[in-house]
Amino acid sequence: MLKERRLAAQEVATALFDAETAIDAALSKTAALTGVMPALRKAAGASALIGQDAVERASQAIVALAEARRAIVETHKELSVVQGQIGLGAVKLSGDPGTDKPPPTGVELERTRMRNLRIAS
Repeated sequence: MLKERRLAAQEVATALFDAETAIDAALSKTAALTGVMPALRKAAGASALIGQDAVERASQAIVALAEARRAIVETHKELSVVQGQIGLGAVKLSGDPGTDKPPPTGVELERTRMRNLRIAS
């Protein structure tokens, strides 16, 4: 049973890490696009009005990707709670690109404390 839980947790972790990496890459590439458009417009000697709508849309995409990143980070936190709930709290899952995690704070710290409580008989 433990082996099956660990394998399932590893599969979820791999999918999570892939999603985090994809969102970070999209955010980085969209920021690069947004930054290059005004520079190329200026280098071409075009009016500041040229391409303004495109810059605005790309900026909106950055905001949307930042929101997606926040959501996937929150998903990661919630899955860390689930990991403890299924008895794998001490298990390090492989493939995590962000191994230097900050210490828990606020609600996350309280969840960690509550997760470690056991019913006394």
